[in-house]
Amino acid sequence: MYQALIRSCFDYGCIVYGSATKSLLKKLDIIQSRALRICCGAIKTSPVDAIGDTFKILIATDIHLGYLEKDAIRGNDTFVTFDEIMKQAMQNEVDFVLLGGDLFHDNKPSRKTMHCCIEVMRKYCMGDRPIIFEILSDQAVNFSHSKFPWVNYLDTNLNISIPVFSVHGNHDDPTGTDGLCAIDLLSCAGLINHFGRSRSVEKLEISPVLLQKGNTRIALYGIGSVPDERLYRMFINNQVTMLRPREDEDGWFNLFVIHQNRSKHGATNYIPEQFLDDFLDLVVWGHEHECKIAPVRNEQQLFYVTQPGSSVITSLSPGEAVKKHIGLLRVKGKKMNLQKIPLQTIRQFFIQDVTLSEHPDLFRPEQPNVMLKVMAFCQEKVEEMLEEAERQRLGNPLTPEKPLIRLRVDYSGGFEVFNTMRFSQKFVDQVANPKDILHFIRHRESKDNIKGKQVGLTESTCRSPIRFTDANASSRAVFSIRGQRSTDSSGSKGGLFRALNTVGRSHVGTVTGRGGLSLLDPFKKRTTRLFLPTDWPAIGACEAAMAAT
Repeated sequence: MYQALIRSCFDYGCIVYGSATKSLLKKLDIIQSRALRICCGAIKTSPVDAIGDTFKILIATDIHLGYLEKDAIRGNDTFVTFDEIMKQAMQNEVDFVLLGGDLFHDNKPSRKTMHCCIEVMRKYCMGDRPIIFEILSDQAVNFSHSKFPWVNYLDTNLNISIPVFSVHGNHDDPTGTDGLCAIDLLSCAGLINHFGRSRSVEKLEISPVLLQKGNTRIALYGIGSVPDERLYRMFINNQVTMLRPREDEDGWFNLFVIHQNRSKHGATNYIPEQFLDDFLDLVVWGHEHECKIAPVRNEQQLFYVTQPGSSVITSLSPGEAVKKHIGLLRVKGKKMNLQKIPLQTIRQFFIQDVTLSEHPDLFRPEQPNVMLKVMAFCQEKVEEMLEEAERQRLGNPLTPEKPLIRLRVDYSGGFEVFNTMRFSQKFVDQVANPKDILHFIRHRESKDNIKGKQVGLTESTCRSPIRFTDANASSRAVFSIRGQRSTDSSGSKGGLFRALNTVGRSHVGTVTGRGGLSLLDPFKKRTTRLFLPTDWPAIGACEAAMAAT
């Protein structure tokens, strides 16, 4: 009907089309767009780009459905956010959803998790909206592991409106003698198209899923999670092959999904970007939870990398505090545009680091009641983060009420820790993680840096006697010290100004040792290792009384 009534008129008047005014051309564009929407079954508000040559793809990774599902406060966080992600797919009328692995947090998700996942996908992915792109590759090769080796929207028994393509991650990877994973259950039910899977542990051959919409063609590559050391070894041995389309290799937009370590955690337990083929256009990197969704160009391989990050906070680390996003990717020809969509249902997370030794005007280790002062200081910092969370939550009813708060306290320099559970009870009704608000850390210098360092001495008075025991001496030497107790940057106590022994024998001169001294504070029952140089010259009149025990 379109070709008979509308397209024929355009063809007949093509001679004068080029000389027509913009106002007349605009009227023709309106008619053309309306006809296009009717032919495709799209609603009136559908953008013309969505039904032309432009692919619209919603990208998300590391959803971790079921994380902390038994937690009274955070148990539904993953389900609520997954609903928001799929709702965004429907509202933006995307062609398909692309997931980068770890849809589930556990390899064997609970019945509640599986039920919520199927409920959301059936709610948003099924309907009468037509699919207006086609698949050109051999589906029996792309989905060879499935009992139904074809895309779900071509199944005559299903009515799919938004297809979902996904690789598996390290949390929901195939296991057991049959090599099945939770995503395979969704694939068998016709809700997900599981691709990027390989059964070989020595060689990897990646055949792309070839998609076409109008004049735009996409070659979709994928690798499900593989142990990093194994995949690294495969790349080094040239055992990873990415097949190219036979026709017009340069006319395809090459999109690659990978779920591996991107940051270097060791010699071989990550995948360098330089390992990937340079014909790729965009790499969607899963597994890393920090949101770096803005495409970054690799200047050596000349492709772009986007790292959407996780959609739920699974660890109280700085990387998780970055604002969470999903991506709306538009591809037309070889050009692309990635729009960031902030997630509104993410629980707020604030993290702050404090170093106690950087506040000498507020407290010092030798001051009385210093622990109470430190507790008051930490309480003030937590309250500041709670106030900031309240300000940011105003006007956004979708944001969960209780935020996640983490205060990392560096107590190096002689400070003592206090009971974190007792401290957290003050905020039990205000935060979502009352059991782990505080995290105490202490930085220690390496032995190489401490050994051989000479500690300066100044006259001072200790409030409590300290015993030094030479750990390497054949006869155990005990010093009962009253005098200087200096502290180096590592928190180790050093420096002796005056030492008196209970039996009265004294030694004046040089203190020597072959390895170090164990420092014991008998009142606090804490032992610290003190490393000294081989010859430690006494500064000033250092009198040490020594008795063998």
